[in-house]
Amino acid sequence: MKRQHQPRQSCARIPQRVLAVRRTLPGLFGLSLALAGCNKPFVLDPEGAVGRAENMIIVDTTIIMLAIVVPTIIGLLAFAWWFRASNTRATYLPEWTFSGRVEVLDWTIPLLTIMLLGSVAWIGSHDLDPAKPLDSRTPPLEVQVISLDWKWLFIYPHQGIATVNQLFIPSATPIHFSLTSASVLNAFFIPQLGTMIYTMNGMTTQLFLVADRPGVFYGLSSHFSGDGFSDMHFEVHALGGDQFEKWVEDTRNAGSTLDSNAYIHLSNQSSNVAPHSYGGVAPGLFEKIVSQKLPPGPGPRADRAGASVSPRTEN
Repeated sequence: MKRQHQPRQSCARIPQRVLAVRRTLPGLFGLSLALAGCNKPFVLDPEGAVGRAENMIIVDTTIIMLAIVVPTIIGLLAFAWWFRASNTRATYLPEWTFSGRVEVLDWTIPLLTIMLLGSVAWIGSHDLDPAKPLDSRTPPLEVQVISLDWKWLFIYPHQGIATVNQLFIPSATPIHFSLTSASVLNAFFIPQLGTMIYTMNGMTTQLFLVADRPGVFYGLSSHFSGDGFSDMHFEVHALGGDQFEKWVEDTRNAGSTLDSNAYIHLSNQSSNVAPHSYGGVAPGLFEKIVSQKLPPGPGPRADRAGASVSPRTEN
């Protein structure tokens, strides 16, 4: 009888596995360096009173949950080490089924943790109510926000100007945002300033934020809304001193007027829209958008084959 070929033992394959792991490590190291090079600040680098308060809640809840996670991991490792097969000192109790002390420990610590987490969430959700005005002697700046497919429109009703895909605000001044959507549900988010909030068609949501210092912050859409969603971001320019008033005057003297016809053209689906501004805004335009006197956009749609329709691109 012909002898069949016997496969090698697993011990002979170990060097190959080790070699494969070693080949993978440089790639993982390079990926970690690439991720470390991301220059988009996020919620753990707050620059405003709301952002700092939300960052504190994140840190506090993490520390509270570690009170359970860390002892559980340590206990798991300790039990595995103590009750190993080679430990003859470990006592085996096959008839053991209940311990009142263990039950009290198992239920008391999680219950107290849940109560503490609930208290933090309850207090934080009321103190950080998006519609609650911020404590400040400076009157808030009114900004009306409309999410379109796939761009952001910002209207300054008291200044009579508007911008697309760029937001200018004065630093150390509360900003009162009134937000709506001219298409599908979306979400407005400036991570460093805090509080993501949804925009909804035919409705208005309220949000108060503040930037403590001059700088440029990253804003984005945090809710998927179709093909152009990934390019639906903007820069927030917080200007100090008299720079904001100077910017308002410069904007008024340049750019066209955003009236109903210009808005309908702007609301057409497009992506990668270059930031630009309007030197004038028709009165009551935001109210017409919310009340749908100006028709909402069509929203993401599908062709007959079920594939999403690609948006056109504007430069």
